[in-house]
Amino acid sequence: MEKIGILTGGGDCPGLNSVIRAVVRKALLDGYEVIGIKNGWQGLIEADTLKLDLRSVSGILPRGGTILGTSRTNLYKNPEDLKQAIANYKKLELSALIAVGGEDTLGVASKLLKEGLKIVGVPKTIDNDLSGTDYTFGFDTAINIAMECIDRLHTTAESHHRIMVVEVMGRHAGWIATEAGIAGGADVILIPEIPIDIEEVCSLVKKRHERGKTFSLVVVAEGAEFKSGTKLVEVTQDAKLDEFGHVRLGGIGEILAKEIEKRTGYETRVSVLGHIQRGGSPTAFDRILGTQFGVKAVELVK
Repeated sequence: MEKIGILTGGGDCPGLNSVIRAVVRKALLDGYEVIGIKNGWQGLIEADTLKLDLRSVSGILPRGGTILGTSRTNLYKNPEDLKQAIANYKKLELSALIAVGGEDTLGVASKLLKEGLKIVGVPKTIDNDLSGTDYTFGFDTAINIAMECIDRLHTTAESHHRIMVVEVMGRHAGWIATEAGIAGGADVILIPEIPIDIEEVCSLVKKRHERGKTFSLVVVAEGAEFKSGTKLVEVTQDAKLDEFGHVRLGGIGEILAKEIEKRTGYETRVSVLGHIQRGGSPTAFDRILGTQFGVKAVELVK
């Protein structure tokens, strides 16, 4: 019996278990054996696997995260890791490997393809910033969670007559900020694609107050940058890099809130939604999309 491997890499995401479940059910139906590889590419280095059957995936559809675990391991950072991963792929006698991940996980998958391994990639990111698909699973859940949080912050902003700055996820793309912001009735939405003009932001807030409004909601993506002449300033949590060389983002909301309060005189607070956006049970849309991706992945293996 031919074997198909499956792994999940990068950040956790609502809908991952939908993909795993669909892959297992479709593959078994078509006569394959399914090997789950734990913790992303790290599991391939360590040959840390488990056999997946119908019992393994029973009841996981509504669960967030991934039953296989995940990591941000970069096989191409260490030649020995790469060598070991390729050796284990062959040792496991895989006919193909389904890699579920975002730009980094699929970047590794693309390189392994050139090494002669047979791989099918499934696009995954709550940021919705992968080409080749209109929507990635996890995005719908993320914007619904963000929208609900914005709704809740709306009432406290109105009651206390404050400016509320809401920081949402989005490293390079402003999809979460844009769609959750529009759905939640935000007054200002700031995204990575357009540098922040702090004077314009404060002007918009002041105009609202001049019209008689006593509060405003500002939604900002974590990867948004301030406009400073021609120089862009990226705000980061610290200088640490992950396995793929990305700086950990965060802190833009705090600085933005201080700038708004200083320039307008209006009391301003910040709320950072962080990992809450990608945790918990996926929406119906993400469950269905993940299922469709899982079925298609097996069809592409065939």
